Amino acid sequence: MALFLMGLWVSSSESISAFITVCICVCRHVSGLVHSFVLSLWFQWENTVILFRFSSDIHTEAVQAALAKHKEEKMALPMPTKRRSTYVPSPIETRTPPDSSSGSEDETSVRRQSSGVGPPPLVNPNLQSPESWITRSVQGSSTSSSASSTLSHGEAKPQPQSHPQPHVFALCALQYVTVCLFLLLLVSTFTLLVGVPVSSRVSTKIQQLLNTLKRPKRPPLSEFFTDDSEEIVEVPQPDPNTPKPEGRQIIPVKGEPLGVVSNWPPALQAALARWGATQGKSPALTALDITGKPLYTLTYGKLWSRSVKLAYTLLNKLGTKNEQILKPGDRVALVYPNSDPGMFWVAFYGCLLAEVIPVPIEVPLSRKDAGISQVGFLLGSCGVGLALTSEICLKGLPKTPTGEILQFKGWPRMKWVITDSKYLTKPSKDWQPHIPTANTDPAYIEYKASKEGTVVGVAVSKVAMLTHCQALTQACNYCEGETLVNVLDFKKDMGLWHGVLTVSAVMNRIHTISVPYAVMKACPLSWVQRVHIHKARVSLVKCRDLHWAMMAHRDQRDTSLASLRMLIVADGANPWSVSSCDAFLNVFQSHGLKPEVICPCATSPEAMTVAIRRPGVPGAPLPARAILSMGGLSHGVIRVNTEDKNSALTVQDVGHVMPGALMCIVKPDGPPQLCKTDEIGEIIINSRAGGNMYYGLPGLTKNTFEVIPVNANGVPIGEIPFVRSGLLGFVGPGSLIFVVGKIEGLLMVSGRRHNADDLVATALAVEPVKTVYRGRIAVFSVTVFYDERVVIVAEQRPDASEEDSFQWMSRVLQAIDSIHQVGLYCLALVPANTLPKTPLGGIHISDTKQYFLDGNLHPCNILMCPHTCVTNLPKPRQKQPVGVGPASVMVGNLVAGKRIAQAAGRDLGMIEDQDLVRKHQYLTEALQWRAQTDPDHVLYVLLNAKGVTVGTATCVQLHKRAEKIAAALTEKGSINTGENVVLLYPPGIDLIAAFYGCLYAGCVPVNVRPPHPQNLAATLPTVRMIIDVSKAACILTTQNLMRTLRSKEAAASVNIKTWPTIIDTGDEPKYSQPANKSLPENTYLDFSVSTTGMLTGVKISHAAVSALCRSIKLQCELYSSRQIAICLDPYCGLGFVLWCLASVYSGHQSILIPPFELESCLSLWLGTLSQYRIRDTFCSYSVMELCTKGLGTQTELLKARGVNLSCVRSCVVIAEERPRLALTHSFSKLFKDVGLSSRAVSTAFGSRVNLAVCLQGTTGPDPCTVYVDMKSLRHDRVRLVERGAPQSLPLMESGKILPGVRVIIVNPETRGPLGDSHLGEIWVNSPHNASGYYTIYGEESLQADHFNTKLSFGDPQTLWARTGYLGFVKRTELLDASGDRHDALFVVGSLDETLELRGLRYHPIDIETSVSRAHRSIAESAVFTWTNLLVVVSELCGSEHDALDLVPLITNVVLEEHHLIVGVVVIVDPGVIPINSRGEKQRMHLRDSFLADQLDPIYVAYNM
Repeated sequence: MALFLMGLWVSSSESISAFITVCICVCRHVSGLVHSFVLSLWFQWENTVILFRFSSDIHTEAVQAALAKHKEEKMALPMPTKRRSTYVPSPIETRTPPDSSSGSEDETSVRRQSSGVGPPPLVNPNLQSPESWITRSVQGSSTSSSASSTLSHGEAKPQPQSHPQPHVFALCALQYVTVCLFLLLLVSTFTLLVGVPVSSRVSTKIQQLLNTLKRPKRPPLSEFFTDDSEEIVEVPQPDPNTPKPEGRQIIPVKGEPLGVVSNWPPALQAALARWGATQGKSPALTALDITGKPLYTLTYGKLWSRSVKLAYTLLNKLGTKNEQILKPGDRVALVYPNSDPGMFWVAFYGCLLAEVIPVPIEVPLSRKDAGISQVGFLLGSCGVGLALTSEICLKGLPKTPTGEILQFKGWPRMKWVITDSKYLTKPSKDWQPHIPTANTDPAYIEYKASKEGTVVGVAVSKVAMLTHCQALTQACNYCEGETLVNVLDFKKDMGLWHGVLTVSAVMNRIHTISVPYAVMKACPLSWVQRVHIHKARVSLVKCRDLHWAMMAHRDQRDTSLASLRMLIVADGANPWSVSSCDAFLNVFQSHGLKPEVICPCATSPEAMTVAIRRPGVPGAPLPARAILSMGGLSHGVIRVNTEDKNSALTVQDVGHVMPGALMCIVKPDGPPQLCKTDEIGEIIINSRAGGNMYYGLPGLTKNTFEVIPVNANGVPIGEIPFVRSGLLGFVGPGSLIFVVGKIEGLLMVSGRRHNADDLVATALAVEPVKTVYRGRIAVFSVTVFYDERVVIVAEQRPDASEEDSFQWMSRVLQAIDSIHQVGLYCLALVPANTLPKTPLGGIHISDTKQYFLDGNLHPCNILMCPHTCVTNLPKPRQKQPVGVGPASVMVGNLVAGKRIAQAAGRDLGMIEDQDLVRKHQYLTEALQWRAQTDPDHVLYVLLNAKGVTVGTATCVQLHKRAEKIAAALTEKGSINTGENVVLLYPPGIDLIAAFYGCLYAGCVPVNVRPPHPQNLAATLPTVRMIIDVSKAACILTTQNLMRTLRSKEAAASVNIKTWPTIIDTGDEPKYSQPANKSLPENTYLDFSVSTTGMLTGVKISHAAVSALCRSIKLQCELYSSRQIAICLDPYCGLGFVLWCLASVYSGHQSILIPPFELESCLSLWLGTLSQYRIRDTFCSYSVMELCTKGLGTQTELLKARGVNLSCVRSCVVIAEERPRLALTHSFSKLFKDVGLSSRAVSTAFGSRVNLAVCLQGTTGPDPCTVYVDMKSLRHDRVRLVERGAPQSLPLMESGKILPGVRVIIVNPETRGPLGDSHLGEIWVNSPHNASGYYTIYGEESLQADHFNTKLSFGDPQTLWARTGYLGFVKRTELLDASGDRHDALFVVGSLDETLELRGLRYHPIDIETSVSRAHRSIAESAVFTWTNLLVVVSELCGSEHDALDLVPLITNVVLEEHHLIVGVVVIVDPGVIPINSRGEKQRMHLRDSFLADQLDPIYVAYNM
């Protein structure tokens, strides 16, 4: 127990810095933690023997030292919530095969050694010669040394550090860790997990986040802000302590001369012909079956004869007698599995003999193979139309239902040819293949996948192929009678060069044992057994083969490797290969393995073999090791690490340059300038034994295969072209070559270089055994906000717990931050076996990156850390103190040299007819007048979901019903004049009659949306609040709603015993009551809940109602003969005016369509417009969106039903927000096919202080659209830009200003008028302004500030009402009805809704629009802030497995487009975001629900 408790302190974690960003998924209900831990502990103990060397190898001192720096502080990271159904483990195999693949596209290079990076070291004063970078290694493995020992030659005990060997400046950082330490860390992780508090309350978690803000932030990069600049971020100033190269310019390195051999064949085919004739029975190839036993042996004689038969068949038997399908120089694809090397050998040499160009590719398994379309690009660029394969392979290819080979994505149409012997034709005796002398024509094409995933073909000429074989023969000292064991893929790279070309054809009687990948997967020790059985002299392996053989060596102890003279490590250029080589030597040295036989090499598809270590002489000193500072490497310079071994990278040499080659080191970016001797650069090669071009891609070829190095002055050093190898390295003492990475694995982050392999090794060193599945980790970078961001993706073990994953990801963050000094942007764990694979089981990096960017990765755990790595955000704006300064000078109608931003509608005009004056004075008098003059005129028609009329109201019917309701109020409610009465009705004519009944009774109606019967708990409290605030004397409603108000369900939400008097207007009295002549001051009270969650009621006077109705009548030309259709909720704002008031005033007929009826019949509204030939209609955004989503794909069906919208002249969307341009455009485009005019759709604008400011009328210019710069909007300014400009936002005019309305744009802080095209608050002066807020306590200051305010200068006499909306006025080139230039009003957004972040003003709709575009599964989104955290809530319309994909995409898009870091991402079910009847999001309601943990989210991610 003491040991366990000690482990808590040893391995405790903390956040990397104050702004570390954590987004990690943890199940909401964690149960059985201790039980699952005990089981996992026993499982780990059972596998400790097997995984001992692996775990001890990767738990290195560097990572432990990095994690130890955080032991003083406890980790206070909030645990996010995730539904258990979000992660369903995928089925996997129970056995763990040896495919421990990691970050590279290579099959599975395994990294062992971890390292650290300290602060960039100062320039070493002793750096006079390259020898200071190198320390000689000794016999034995450096990994077997203890903590800080340096073994001298032949000694087993450590030397004191205070007495180092001469010229020894550092020691290898590879160290073993004991099983005890491993178990201690395992247990301490569990102990720490138990100590992490987990709360189910979201507010508590966010409070934990805020606590992290109290710690100081890590020093960021240089920050700045430049307003209106094209460049958002500035390149940080260079650090004066950055190490710089100080050596002299490098001199090109020459390899030894290529020897002259007297009997060297003129071509590779000639060599095969000679051995086939003279050594026909000598074995050339032995293939193994799945169990590792010999399957067949191919002799040189059989190889020659079958190759000749295939060549003859290809040239003479594929087409008709008069037509030859293949001609010399044509390209042919070779499609053979890794388990059948013999068929491939025959096909390859058959193509050479036929003088066609073979293009070996991998066997396609399905249309969804990783990179399958890129292989098609390769075949297309090479002009391949024919593929050779075996009969078994052809049967296994995916087929169509008709039995034909599937047409793979991106592939050209292929003709498939089977090359089995029974399908080949024996040539006549007089036919012999033509074998010309090797020339510069292409011999074969080898495929190569780039960092971006593009697959290109490297063409190798015949002379290059022959020269390369000669160079390898000389470098490896191949001789007759040797046996070679090949574990590599024989279709490319070293497996092809050594296992097929060099040893089989050129040298005499070389016997190749090919060990396929499937055998290695089942028996990792099979290649060692083959070496032992066949007494092999040479073996060709990769680091992963060394590692898995080392793990499995205890299964067979009698193996001997004494026969090996050369163990070629194909990926020895990997900096982390040294640990695999040392560990393998340490294990198998007792089995006869000699240290000098290990020969790492460096290769690339373009340059082919760059360098290889020659076989050593027994007893000679071991090759050199370089101990380099990783801090220096990140800046591209070579610095010895003598102080902190945890920040050192130990690399081994890869030998000397190939014979006959010339090598240089040039800068990897820009012109190929020669590097200095202490500088890391790209290795370039000039040799006859290299690739010649990218076939079919001349542009890429020139940049890679025709490079002329230049000196520091930019002058070419010669005319010899070099080939870029894609390897990063330097030249050490004795012209030894050292490779520290690859161009394709280079991550350039903030001007520093980081190697993906290094980051993989560090991640592997952080206790991956119980978290990472088979060590499968991918590292890549994505470009986000003007810099590269590092992303790590790993496959999670199926038995890994959420807590283990959280701890592992937290520790990886700490280790990489401390060792590499780079912040991770994202760390994701995906289910096992789900990442795209390369043909030999490795991770396909480019496809993984594309999955990440497309949101198809489907992680089960994710952690976003933007605060740690995004340090180039613009500096927060510091607002200047407000005040009326010299710039705010008004001269006439100019403010600071610009026209005042004001606009006005046309005049209402004077009414001279006394009858009309009386008619327009009060609505009650207008209704009585119409009932007398035109009693049978139908004012209202109510439709149901079937489009059937269910109710009508003529003038006299409405008048009589109003009188009866007035009588009921007097009889049952004892209502006094001026008292408030709540109207609680569904949309319909009953509501209209009750409204006028209240007016007739002399009381003030208060219209309230009735509660939803299925959701009383959420909707009834709002009803109760309005009733209480308005101090209503009684409630008018229907019988059904009366029962609801008094039901038991209602009693659970409110106190039903304190309701005011409830009157059922369906039970009307038999007598009527004439209209009350004594009317109160206000016509009605308009209550509404704003999008910010504020319940506000405004008082609408009789004069305002009369002016508003007259203004709408003039704007829309409404007369008694007109018909309009209304599909709106009639409870507040302009919707209520159009539903209840306008028809009585203007006399037109209103066809009423309750919006809830559209849920039963989507086409109800559009069908009504067509049936009644409606010219003018009014709707809400929610109705328009419902039709767009539900009917957008059914326009043909609507046309078949006879729906024709060509009659519609005006379709006005009623809202109190910025026009939704995307929605209105989509609606217009979708229904253009049924006759809707593109000019018909427009918008209106109103607010609490004035219910209708703008409304598109029947006359005047069409609404115009402008594009504004979003960066300027954040600074409260308007900058107009062209369409398509970066960061541009389209804004549509919010309709024409109504008659009698004046608007002016005002600075909301100084209250001074602004100039044209300046952003400010919209103030309005109009006879139909609301009288004021209806409040219980009558706050006079609030009334004066919003309804009766004055400008600070200019026109201080006029009284204005503040709308609370930001906007601007722009004078357009269009002319209005009077012939003057039209002033357009553009609404930007509500001032109360704006988000103040980083000193800038953001509008939620802009961020939400960006978020909705991020992924196809985002149905709707809403944003809000809480204590300076930006919270994004997104509705998921897809599978819950897509939930975690949205987190990085949302973070990316908000950072890219708005320069903000998202604090919390919440993924919820569709319909969770509350939306009011006008289609507006209730963001504050959503915020309250989030903080109260009432959203039931699918996933909550914390990026803070």
